[in-house]
Amino acid sequence: MEYTQLGRTGLKVSRLVLGTMNFGPLTDETDSHAIMDAALGSGVNFFDTANVYGWGENKGRTEEIVGSWFAKGGDRREKTVLATKVFGSMAAEGDGWPNTSRLSALSIRRAVDASLTRLQTDYIDLYQFHHVDRLTPWDEIWQAMDVLVQQGKILYAGSSNHAGWHIAQANETAARRGSYGLVSEQCLYNLAERRAEMEVIPAAESYGLGVIPWSPLHGGLLGGAIRKQNEGGAGKRTSGGRSAEALANSQVREQIQAYEDLLAKHGLDPGEAALAWLLTRPGVTGPIVGPRTQEQLASAVGAVDLKLSDEVLKGLDEIFPGPGPTPEAFAW
Repeated sequence: MEYTQLGRTGLKVSRLVLGTMNFGPLTDETDSHAIMDAALGSGVNFFDTANVYGWGENKGRTEEIVGSWFAKGGDRREKTVLATKVFGSMAAEGDGWPNTSRLSALSIRRAVDASLTRLQTDYIDLYQFHHVDRLTPWDEIWQAMDVLVQQGKILYAGSSNHAGWHIAQANETAARRGSYGLVSEQCLYNLAERRAEMEVIPAAESYGLGVIPWSPLHGGLLGGAIRKQNEGGAGKRTSGGRSAEALANSQVREQIQAYEDLLAKHGLDPGEAALAWLLTRPGVTGPIVGPRTQEQLASAVGAVDLKLSDEVLKGLDEIFPGPGPTPEAFAW
């Protein structure tokens, strides 16, 4: 496994991030524990979760599964860089009571204590804002986060799904207050969805944030979707849902076919190549992979050692050109 600094921090993290969103809804506790053990065994030390994972009536279940794994001991917590998120409502369906979500100082205080209890730990390495809060001023957010740092409940703050100007606003406010500010941005970024290159990634690089791409295979579309369809063994998540809907578009299907043909020509697995491409991108700390099985984890780990040739990289850019940086993306 390769390691890198998380943004401008001194914190060392693996170039692959273990996403836990499937733990609970799709992967039971026993198998989830086995995947986390396998991840540590392969050198992956960066785990990502969120307070709302588990979804619906089971919100918080994923954090509980991670917490029960930590409780097994064996230095599991000490070896793990733990990231979780705050923003979404943890209230039951239909419960519209105020202050159960977003990023007010009150919501943050309640949310972090609840996450620490579920995770069975006394601190969170990276506490991320799951979405921008357009109602709460950054001064209030940083006041709350500074208190958490002083209390030892969190070490760093990060963002997720923020625009480039949100990152700038957040860190300019932090600098004025003498706060450390955001150290990472978790955003949708992959070969098929490169709009983050316009402003989000340049802003992250300028302010010293590590970029953590989510959905690196774009819902399975970049994981050999056409080949799996043709083989008839794609399974529910590829033969149906977002991937199948996208492939119904003839232009998208032609693009994905060209992608799979290029990689087949070079003897490369599409899923591994998509992850390896992200690891070549400026500012990227590591993509989040959300394996449902240990086999899927092993395939993802293999991408770290995969070095794409200049010919393959050029071919990928031709198939998925991306928008380019702002303002050149839409002006001269």
